[in-house]
Amino acid sequence: MKVDVYDTYAAGSDGGTIHFDVLVPTGTSPEVAFRHACKWLSTVGLNDAELKQSRCNFCHTESASEKVASDIEADGFHIIRMEGCPAS
Repeated sequence: MKVDVYDTYAAGSDGGTIHFDVLVPTGTSPEVAFRHACKWLSTVGLNDAELKQSRCNFCHTESASEKVASDIEADGFHIIRMEGCPAS
């Protein structure tokens, strides 16, 4: 499975940066990737984080690992946590 990677940044309520990647099936629109980013922020308790469409940008396409493909089949997306993200 090929996936598109959206490099995403949000501003936390404490002023810190929340950086993560949203992985979605290749060809998914930027608007759908953005909605998945918003959904994920809510599910990890960061629903007060400020996220703008302009901060959720297509980065590249890559082959999905089995775990990523499984998450996408179940949820429609996979998140790679980077800077400022809560522990899983």
